[in-house]
Amino acid sequence: VACTAVRFPAKQDRFICIYPAFLNNKKTIAEGRRIPTSKAVENPTATEIQDVCSEVGLNLQLKRVQLTQEDGSLCLVQFPSCKSVMLYAAEIIPKLKRRTQKRGGGDQSLQQGEGSKKGKGKKKK
Repeated sequence: VACTAVRFPAKQDRFICIYPAFLNNKKTIAEGRRIPTSKAVENPTATEIQDVCSEVGLNLQLKRVQLTQEDGSLCLVQFPSCKSVMLYAAEIIPKLKRRTQKRGGGDQSLQQGEGSKKGKGKKKK
């Protein structure tokens, strides 16, 4: 059963934020990846995260997913934590129709954390 917050939106503290960098296997932990690279996905987009979360029945706003009901109970028992949703999204995103039809990168306009790290390395002498 999906969350019942369609007519009465839940308070914002019932939602979690999942940014594409959290699931990106091209990122380091320091750059924001939050799951193991073996389970992460290449260059996920916010739209892809939204697609997989809504398909499974999670209530969401772009980049925000509702985990718990007003009474504190879980919306979906298979997602007890933010990490469980991230691992699920990383597993399903590569199987999305748009990913299997075109093997290029995702929608570059919606990716987060893709800025360069110029000036953050060792200085050349």
